[in-house]
Amino acid sequence: MTEALPKPLHIDFVSDVVCPWCVVGLGGLETALEKLKPEGITAEIAFQPFELNPDMAREGENVSEHIAAKYGATPEQSAANRAMIKTRAAEAWAPIAGKAFDMRMDETSRIWNTFDAHRLIYWAGETAGAERQKALKEALFRTHFTEGNNLTDAGVLTRAAQDAGLDRAEAGEVLASGLYADAVRREQALWRQRGINSVPAVVVEGKYLISGGQPAAVFEEALRKIASEHTATA
Repeated sequence: MTEALPKPLHIDFVSDVVCPWCVVGLGGLETALEKLKPEGITAEIAFQPFELNPDMAREGENVSEHIAAKYGATPEQSAANRAMIKTRAAEAWAPIAGKAFDMRMDETSRIWNTFDAHRLIYWAGETAGAERQKALKEALFRTHFTEGNNLTDAGVLTRAAQDAGLDRAEAGEVLASGLYADAVRREQALWRQRGINSVPAVVVEGKYLISGGQPAAVFEEALRKIASEHTATA
């Protein structure tokens, strides 16, 4: 008798596009899923909104000043942390075929209000499906961390949408109209009610939580176990 393959897993990736550990976590998760494919373990990722700084002004803040005010980090600590995260991001994405991640943030970089970016991500998921939503998420990560562009600029956001294979004009209409604002606020409130207070938070099948920017090996082990349990109870 042929052994049944594990059912596809549903993964909610709760994150913000200005969160560097979310870049690390997504790279680790995608690498783990690539490694699990030969075992028949697959997943669909839905990207859920979480604003690290919902009250940030549209003009943003210098990232070093922001980290100092929020966490009390010295310039030296911030620089060391950026260097470490840059290395971790490169390591996380290196195994993924055809992909790499170059995190170029420095002491002059800025951090932005991300509400409009989350509206576009929500729109992509609702209208274009999981793969296009993932492509937009990755494009926005690169827009911020690699290119250093302003995430409140409609031109910047619509170009990221175009890079992700989405319709740029339609993306512009979403931004101009305020569409999905209530939906994003509702989803953010829902995930906070479920106890998500830091990101990335990887929620599998609505009940298994993998927290933080974990290495691929951690995701691989956890997802293999979850898939086994998920299949056994199906």
